[in-house]
Amino acid sequence: MRIRSLLLTAVLAVSGTAAAQTATPQLPKPAEFYFDADANTAKPVIVVRETGEVAMQKLSRILERKAGADAEAAQLAHLAMEAGRVDLGRQLYARALSGLDATDGIWRSVVWNYGWDLYRAGDDKGAFEQWRTLHASRGVTASWMPPTFALVLWSMGRKDEAVQWYAAAVRTEPMQWNSSAQYARLLPTWTEDERKTLAEVQAAWAANPPKWP
Repeated sequence: MRIRSLLLTAVLAVSGTAAAQTATPQLPKPAEFYFDADANTAKPVIVVRETGEVAMQKLSRILERKAGADAEAAQLAHLAMEAGRVDLGRQLYARALSGLDATDGIWRSVVWNYGWDLYRAGDDKGAFEQWRTLHASRGVTASWMPPTFALVLWSMGRKDEAVQWYAAAVRTEPMQWNSSAQYARLLPTWTEDERKTLAEVQAAWAANPPKWP
């Protein structure tokens, strides 16, 4: 509770930037291939190496005394959401993103991580919006996109689109994605439930592989 009391006032001023989604934007059809590693996006935001409450206390102290501290706010947001403090996590992500734009080096990784934290908090549409923002921000055909969009679109009930995105993964690396056998190696940071959901998409793809284009 101490962390909430320290930070609530600071984040309320920017919490309005995390507006609820009233409509889900459409996503362009997938490209043919997705070979870009996009390594600066698909990674955690880490400022302090401690974990759990120790890390949260340390990061909260930094936020109290350091102007900006966008990376620190993003890491604390992730830890808060991971610990089930979803509202606080949303507010902290809003604080981090209020100080960043698409030209900042950590912007993409903050948005990517926010999407995962929202997905794991049960907010499929919120996660989709974060990843769609990355997709629209510049012309990157990142390798994380096909399986990730397949997962979130399937979770949202947009199953035909999910299969189209899964097909892009198979076109890119057919020996990796034409079955679910390698998911543990390919998706080591995904939960078992997330891999099982993607396996449902794979099964739907295998039953009726869409043609390109």
